[in-house]
Amino acid sequence: MIKINDDIYWVGHVDWDLKNFHGYSTPKGSTYNAYLIVDEKPTLIDTVKHYGSDDMLNRIKEIIHPSKIQYIISNHAEMDHSGSIDKLLDFCPQAEVVCSPKGKEALGRHYKKDWKFKVVDSQDKLSIGKRTLQFHLTPMVHWPDSMVTYLKDQQILFSNDAFGQHYASSERFVDEIGADIIFREAAKYYANIVMPYGVQVVKALETLQSLNLEAICPSHGLIWRQKQNIETIIDLYDKWANAKSEERAVIIYDSMWHSTEKMARRIYELIDKENVPVDLVNLQTKDTSDVVADILSARAVIVGSPILNNGILPSLGALFTYLKGLKPKAKFGFSFGSYGWSKAGFKDLEEGLKASGIELIAEGKYFQYIPDEKELASLSEIIPKILDKIKDD
Repeated sequence: MIKINDDIYWVGHVDWDLKNFHGYSTPKGSTYNAYLIVDEKPTLIDTVKHYGSDDMLNRIKEIIHPSKIQYIISNHAEMDHSGSIDKLLDFCPQAEVVCSPKGKEALGRHYKKDWKFKVVDSQDKLSIGKRTLQFHLTPMVHWPDSMVTYLKDQQILFSNDAFGQHYASSERFVDEIGADIIFREAAKYYANIVMPYGVQVVKALETLQSLNLEAICPSHGLIWRQKQNIETIIDLYDKWANAKSEERAVIIYDSMWHSTEKMARRIYELIDKENVPVDLVNLQTKDTSDVVADILSARAVIVGSPILNNGILPSLGALFTYLKGLKPKAKFGFSFGSYGWSKAGFKDLEEGLKASGIELIAEGKYFQYIPDEKELASLSEIIPKILDKIKDD
């Protein structure tokens, strides 16, 4: 039994084996968080992915019999959160499923069941006995149906996917793990899940700024309960949503015969010696979803590839396919690479950057076969422009 506050319990499922969440690498696993509030009308906030339902039910049974549950709050219809509602309702068929208008539509499309729905709108309240829940719709953070639930009596925000992280742990609170680790996981989560919806996140933060918060309970990962950490994660969300990046560069490349790698390393050295933070990322050794987290914090995105069959390497193509959907904002970039007999394929590199919303600030640097020292030295010509742009934006 894991108690997180008076009469509030974590009854979720830890997914230690999860290594990929529809393309997002999760080497540290994840959790599907559900929260039980024991009041006159026992209420469950979100459920867990279908294969964690027995785990969730067993945790609930340690506290009350599931038949006593009268409300199931569905903050988001995606199946990692709604996947056990049906099984839970076998125990409490009269329980009402509380959701947004879009949530009712989505749950209907997913489960094709005639559940008892209680549809709520922003600012609507629901008394569950001594306590009152208040709902705030947060459309497109990150689905149309998304909403959060606020327990004013104990100043707890059940934020669903917002402020979450994919992290499996027997601990339940951020401060039990180490905030720095969880802030990094939260950044990766934001970059891969929430980044396309910055405008909507800004609106949601405006709505939530009036709430006093003693804890934020997300639907994945660890719970935020220390005031300083709560303030920091909200500030980070504000920064990310407003596309405020750091004076930082990331160089992302792949290479066939180390020629493009030589160029990448020289660009790295040139930026690094100017005391500007810069990450050097070889796509052969780092997963795309980790690279996206690097892009979130960087202002300059510099990419390199050799030419293969008149195009760029598949790893770069996959990155751009992923990145176009995430729509990073307020970034600028530059491209480079090595070619054999035709450099026409570099247009794919440049088009990939532009299609991802990254501004090109100069013509790319492309060298035939193996770059010599004179060619490598010429890469310094672009550095002042990169540095000026990093510091001006």
